[in-house]
Amino acid sequence: MRSTLILLLVLLFCQSILAQSTYTFTEGFGVGPCHQYGREALYTDLLIHQLIQGKLSTPSEGSTLTHDKQGKPITWKRIQADTANRLRDAVLTNGYLYLSHQSKEEKLALLQVAGHGGLFFNGVPFSGDMYRYGWLFHPVKLKKGLNELYVRMGFGGRFQGISAKLIFPEKSVAISVPDATLPHILVEHTSEPLWGGIVLINLSEKPLKNLKLRANIGGNILVTEVPLVSPMTTRKVPFQMNPASVTQKGEVSCTLTLLQNEQVVDEKIVKLTALSTSEHHSNTFISAIDGSVQYYAVAPQSGGVKTGAALFLSVHGAEVEAIGQARAYKPKDWGTLVAPTNRRPRGFNWEDWGRLDALEVLDIAQKRFQPDPQKIYLTGHSMGGHGSWYLGATYPGKWAGVAPCAGYPTLIGYGSADGKIPEGSQNPAEQMLLRASSPSNVLALAANYKASGIYILHGDADRTVSVEYAREMRKVLSSFHPDFSYYEYPNGAHWYGDHSVDWPALFDFFKWHTIPKAEDVDTLNFTTANPAISATYQWIGIEQQETPLQYSKLQVRRNKTSKSITIATKNVRVLQLLPDAFSAGESFKLSIDGQEVCTTCKTGTAPLFFVKNTSWQAAEAPAPQQRNAQRNGTFKEAFKHKMVFVYGTTGTKEENEWAYQKAVLDAETWYYRGNGAVDLIADKDFNPSTYANRGIILFGNATTNNAWPKLLANCPIQIERGKVKLGAEEYSGADLGVYFTYPRPDSPLASVAVVAGTGLMGMKAAWANQYFAAGSGFPDYLIFSAEMPKEGAKAIRATGFFDHNWQYTKMDAAKGE
Repeated sequence: MRSTLILLLVLLFCQSILAQSTYTFTEGFGVGPCHQYGREALYTDLLIHQLIQGKLSTPSEGSTLTHDKQGKPITWKRIQADTANRLRDAVLTNGYLYLSHQSKEEKLALLQVAGHGGLFFNGVPFSGDMYRYGWLFHPVKLKKGLNELYVRMGFGGRFQGISAKLIFPEKSVAISVPDATLPHILVEHTSEPLWGGIVLINLSEKPLKNLKLRANIGGNILVTEVPLVSPMTTRKVPFQMNPASVTQKGEVSCTLTLLQNEQVVDEKIVKLTALSTSEHHSNTFISAIDGSVQYYAVAPQSGGVKTGAALFLSVHGAEVEAIGQARAYKPKDWGTLVAPTNRRPRGFNWEDWGRLDALEVLDIAQKRFQPDPQKIYLTGHSMGGHGSWYLGATYPGKWAGVAPCAGYPTLIGYGSADGKIPEGSQNPAEQMLLRASSPSNVLALAANYKASGIYILHGDADRTVSVEYAREMRKVLSSFHPDFSYYEYPNGAHWYGDHSVDWPALFDFFKWHTIPKAEDVDTLNFTTANPAISATYQWIGIEQQETPLQYSKLQVRRNKTSKSITIATKNVRVLQLLPDAFSAGESFKLSIDGQEVCTTCKTGTAPLFFVKNTSWQAAEAPAPQQRNAQRNGTFKEAFKHKMVFVYGTTGTKEENEWAYQKAVLDAETWYYRGNGAVDLIADKDFNPSTYANRGIILFGNATTNNAWPKLLANCPIQIERGKVKLGAEEYSGADLGVYFTYPRPDSPLASVAVVAGTGLMGMKAAWANQYFAAGSGFPDYLIFSAEMPKEGAKAIRATGFFDHNWQYTKMDAAKGE
């Protein structure tokens, strides 16, 4: 039903808005297998390798792209579209589809491709429609003569295939309706404005400035200023609506008018639904991650919200909308259920930005519904079952009960890491990349489950997520956990009705559990891989690690009679005791790792910090410019705090084009994968004070991006045309690509991430990335040659982590072999 509605919306949009004329691709050439993308920083792609080297030849029937490991030629095969204009063939599995179009003149068009992993249009990279929704429109400039597309396919290319077309619209600026993010209107609460998100298309070579969106519902108008939309891009923007005229349930029309300098540019109608608060519904909010509009769904408490009620956080499975997740649950008389989105129906597997989305929604729901803070519960199905395992292990003490349904514990164990780096790899660089993704390994965090009651529900005939995953976790828990329950539903498939999640025994189990108060917990065991993801449990915390991204552990015992705390640590440099450790002003003894640290410690209103140098001693909180629980790396950490993309303009024409194209590619990927939005800023327009405390993604090096000295003057990595300096080491050549992160010197929270190269070849090697893939491991820095698409880990020159002062150390570095 969902796919049919999406297709209808896309068709209507194309026909009514953009369909002045359309060219549909009906034949091409396919080749494969020739690439392998995992969830780590590594990839191999023999076509990209040739493209970077300038050796890619125009395909023809039977021509050879490359040879496999046995020396057998991998050749191009002609492919014809079927009656639905889909191009598909077994050869496309982990392969490429070549398409071409002869244009009589230079002109602008919208390229629409659905069902692929990415593409190159005339050598320029664009994001893929990994969801197959058909919502992604690429503004492109056709050359006079031959225009070429190389479309990267995954396993689905063999089955679903792709569709591809060029659309030549009447308007260069338009509102795109199919991918709108809209709330339900609640008829009991129409006095407050509502947020929506809508896509704007800029099919012009000039930035769109001075834009406004006027929303009209029944004569009630709200006007929202719209951020800049960069040339030849699409951007999802927020707008507000006034629902005050809505007095009864049903369909509601909102007229959206796009204004530029107060002149009408385009106008569309979006449809909303008005419901009662007693019905399952959706609410929107502005995300702190990037300022975009997101939504969450609610299964309301029957009879209305009551004092001291519970709150259930339910995380959905792949391809499931949050509202669909909420509707699977009947209202409960003892609590409200909320379902976050994970930023998209697939999104980030509840890791990375999906994790942040879940925490944002939890915080919003706690403020809105005011539940008993001891009655917070976590559950989910399939991918959401993984989310339950992951969030449950990552945040002990936050959940009274955790109930994974049809879930798998780890991405790599389920095959979602594509097996690119085996866990037992002996390659030092691969080990470093796996370490960067260590927060994803819930099996290493399993001791944290002891903080909650655990209920495991799984169908014993599940062919999508085998019941063996549940049995594995039952075995893990049985070795230490005193409070878990396990049920295999007889003959249960992956989904056997709403009771696949809305299972009465599961909620009965929840009802028997509460989060203990801090004064009632005297024994604590806590493990984290990254304090910036998870730092505290009850009244203890890990503020700084000795070795970044290796597992850090605390085993803590408190004796109220003797007024003492004993702590054993592993990989902890700075720990903290929170005020709840003892009553304010009460003296106690503290022993850490067998050392008596103090005999008259006293808690107050702020945490107490202790640092391990040659011995443990009381200390102040780490300086903001050190690693700490607010900012600890890795590379991906910079992609939050309302990130800004700053592209270089001081290089050669080709280098500047690369920087802008790469920024657009990443912005487009972020929009489509994560329903997000990001500002694109030229280096010449970047002023740090204007973008204070925001994450900065810098495209280019010190030669090509003049924002570099404002942000990275003291960084241990320095890149300029032709060379990279890493501490005292130097790597030379024009073929090096680099990713790294470093704290913003003017911010206690935000970081800078750099995507760079030492020359055009190295820059192009940084085209392909998986840093928006859930659980992918990117250390603090990664330096690699343009041979990576062919050689994989062997092409890594250096990778690793900075020390606690963000300085380079050979002790935490590795090279490819």
